Formats: sequence, structure tokens, C-alpha cells
Amino acid sequence: MVSLRFLIIGAIMAGTLFIAAALFLHMRAVRQIPEQLHSKWRLMAIFMAFFLSGYLFFLFIYMRDSTFPLAIITATVFFFGGFFVFLVTGVTLSALGQIVAHEKQLRIINEALHRSNLELIQAYDSTIEGWGYALELRDHETQGHTQRVAEITRKMAQQMGIRGNQLIQITRGALLHDIGKMAVPDTVLMKEGALTDEERRLINQHPIAAYEMLSKIEYLKPALDIPYCHHERWDGTGYPRGLKGTEIPLAARIFAVADTWDALAHDRRYHKAWSLEKVCGHIKSRAGSHFDPEVVAVFLKMDFCRGQTAPAEINR
Repeated sequence: MVSLRFLIIGAIMAGTLFIAAALFLHMRAVRQIPEQLHSKWRLMAIFMAFFLSGYLFFLFIYMRDSTFPLAIITATVFFFGGFFVFLVTGVTLSALGQIVAHEKQLRIINEALHRSNLELIQAYDSTIEGWGYALELRDHETQGHTQRVAEITRKMAQQMGIRGNQLIQITRGALLHDIGKMAVPDTVLMKEGALTDEERRLINQHPIAAYEMLSKIEYLKPALDIPYCHHERWDGTGYPRGLKGTEIPLAARIFAVADTWDALAHDRRYHKAWSLEKVCGHIKSRAGSHFDPEVVAVFLKMDFCRGQTAPAEINR
């Protein structure tokens, strides 16, 4: 009997401590509860205080062997305990309902933001294509070059395992590859004869001009590799920085092959279009000097060297 008595007292004391701890945590959490639940939250705190008082009173009566009718205390605690569970369930369901409603609102907001971002990206990409087209208007002989070379670059990048956002940035960079030529005077850019040393220096500055223009636009920074580095050469003899080998970004190494193929396979004022056999032979002979050998190997396995002449447009 003595051991049972101590067991009962221990259980009541443990329950008292649990309720006291729960009341403490409950009061600390009130600042994080939505304002519309404050009244119910306070009511729950009152019930916890009531139970805490009941446990202490029950313990006091039990330990003193008082004749106070414990059945009344037990019945009261049971009754209000059931009501408390009901209240807790109601508050919990109310909170869950608000969470679900907030999540639904967040989904709607996120979907609207996603649509807005897509529209913004489409607007940016249309602007990029417009810049490329504006550059081509300065030189009718390069009409279609920007779109063709961007598509060739994209297909080569895919063949080399590039996917996702990196592929998107490579395509944008290809569309903007000659954006720096906006800083080159028409008298130099459209000159029919040989360029002077000073004119050649101006032309060779266009990758730097592209970097200075695009690096100020956060959205286009990831697309800078091609406009800035597409005239670098595998052996380090390119410009503007004389990068060598894998120092040259992969996007620029891919683009250099695509750009050369398109430039040689179509008519320009300084040369007639070469046959595809001659173009591809030229690219192959420059592997390891002008071009990354691995990129050249991938390019030669694709369809661009088949046929007699290059198409005016590259199928997407």
C-alpha cells in the first residue's frame, strides 16, 4: 500500500510539472499566434491554470488524508478536461484552416509571380533578339546570321550535354555575340577594303565594349561568355585577353566553331560562300590552334557538314 501511495503521489507530481511546463510554453507562444485566436488562446491558458490548481489541491488533500470528497475534484477535472480537449481541437482546426487558406493564397501569388516572370523573360529575350536584328540592319550581308549561329550554338551545346538555364544563357550570349560592334563606327564596320592598324584595333575592341555594356545588366551577366570571349583562340593567339585552352569559357569555344561555319558557308562582301566540304575541312584543320579539338569533333559528327551549300535558315 505504501509503495502504491508513493506511486500515486509521484504520478500526480509529474502531471503537475507537465501542466506547469505546458502553461509556461503556452504563455510564451502567445506573440506568435494570429490575433483572431488570442481570445481562445487565453481561455486555454485559464484552463491550464485551473488544471494546475486542481492537481495541486488534489495532491494536498491526498497527502493529508483529508475527508474532503475527492470524487468531486475528480469529476470536475474530468468534465473540464473533456471540455479542454474539445477547445484545443477547435483551436487546432481553426489554425489549420488558416494555414491552408494562407497556403492557397501563397500558391495563387506564386503562380501570378511565375506568369509575370515568364512574361518578363519573354520580353527580355525579345529585346535581345531585337538588338541582334538591329545589328544586322547595319550590314545586309549578315542578314539571318545571328539567328542561325545562335541555333547552331544551341544544338552543339545540347550535343555536349548542356541543359537547363546554362543552355538558355548560351543561346542569349550567341544572340548578343556582336553587340559590342555597336561601338564601332560604320566607316570601319562597312569598309570594303583592307583595314588600317587603327581600324583593326577598333574592331578588336568590340568584345571589351560588349563586356562593358552587358556587365552592367544583372540579367545578362550569365550570358557574357560568348560576347566577351568568342574571338579567343585555343592556342592563346586570340583577343582581347589572349586566353588559352580551357581558360576560354566552353560557351565561347562552342560558339567560335559555329560562327566560323556560318561566316564561311554564306556569302559576304569579302568572299563568296564556300562549299560545306571546304568549310568543314578548314574547321577541322584549325582544331588545336583556333578551336577546341573536342568541340570540333562534336561539330563534325553533326549534320552541318552534309550537303553542298548551307541552308539560309537552321531548323529548330
